[in-house]
Amino acid sequence: MVSRWTSAVAFLLAIATPGNAFVSQSNSPLVSKPVTSTSSALSMGPPADPSAPITEQYGEGSRKYRRTVYTHDQWVKHRSPDRFLNNIRTLVNSGIYKQVAKEVIATTSVAVFVCGWNALAGGYEGFDGSMHEAVIQGSWVQKVGLPLTPFTVLTPSLGLLLVFRTNTSYQRWDEARKFWGLNINHTRDLNRMATAWYGNQSNQDDTKFIGASTPAAENIDPVKRQEDLQQLSLFTWAFVRSMKRHLSPPAEDEDAFCQELRARLSPSQAQNIIDAAHRPNRALYDLSVAIDKLPMHFMRKNEINKNLSIFEDTLGGCERLLSSPVPLFYSRHTARFLSTWLLLLPFALYDPFKGSWNHIAEIPTVALTSVFLFGIEELATQLEEPFTILPMQGF
Repeated sequence: MVSRWTSAVAFLLAIATPGNAFVSQSNSPLVSKPVTSTSSALSMGPPADPSAPITEQYGEGSRKYRRTVYTHDQWVKHRSPDRFLNNIRTLVNSGIYKQVAKEVIATTSVAVFVCGWNALAGGYEGFDGSMHEAVIQGSWVQKVGLPLTPFTVLTPSLGLLLVFRTNTSYQRWDEARKFWGLNINHTRDLNRMATAWYGNQSNQDDTKFIGASTPAAENIDPVKRQEDLQQLSLFTWAFVRSMKRHLSPPAEDEDAFCQELRARLSPSQAQNIIDAAHRPNRALYDLSVAIDKLPMHFMRKNEINKNLSIFEDTLGGCERLLSSPVPLFYSRHTARFLSTWLLLLPFALYDPFKGSWNHIAEIPTVALTSVFLFGIEELATQLEEPFTILPMQGF
């Protein structure tokens, strides 16, 4: 009887080991060894500084390290045939997988329980291959398990939920990226037109516009021209910078925003934007005033002002994405469906793995399945709010 209990304890210790595969211990080399990315100055992955707190290794604190801007060299590395091996090699360093560690531990623990209980209640195979009787005996003792058919039936539904969840989140990220790109394009367009049309009241062939109240400007003061265009450029930058601050967490960007505005604008202009209830709108107003002061025909000013209308549209679109997530009932139902499915899956996988020693192959299978499926849901959650992972400061 003593030997039976000794074998049982040894067996339980053997199958309990995989449960900690995704736990970050303080003395683990996976935590103390930073992963350095060479993709760009705005690199992906955890911070390269070894003294960085653990809260920046994964989760919310790591989002600012995922704002990658690619160049040609990074695309070459991205297409490298070694990418598959590298991705497998860095599996345990993934911030996404560390983020779902608690869920993976929960499902793996259920698998450990199923294997352990069924071994104690129904008998088990020893290390020498001999079969032992159940350690726990009684009329009330039974092995636990579930049929696999319900999981097979529900798998397509779960797949559809996850596909819609990830596709919707990616569309939100892509829409935010396009809004920001549209802003950049039209800031260039605005300054190009202002520079080309400054002081010009007529067409290129010297034909005056219909209704022009003033003749073509003569003897443009180059110093005044440079000051006006510089002012226009600064207010254009102030709008884009205010919009970035408007879409970023206050703790991350507020101090840098105020410092940059005071460094580039006059004290009164910077303070007006900082104190405004809606900073991007205040910066856009200052930009409108700067355009109105330019010496050029009103029709050309109208053309330049069309860019400001586009700025308003992109600002409103970004605010919509920031303030309205994917409907919460959908996200919650998907998370509940996935969690319940994975927590009950070990009960259904016990019999299919009867070919392995004491069904132990079920444990790593459940762990990997949980990592990948919970990882898909985590990807969707991380993409849903796009502005803290978009490289807005890279433009």
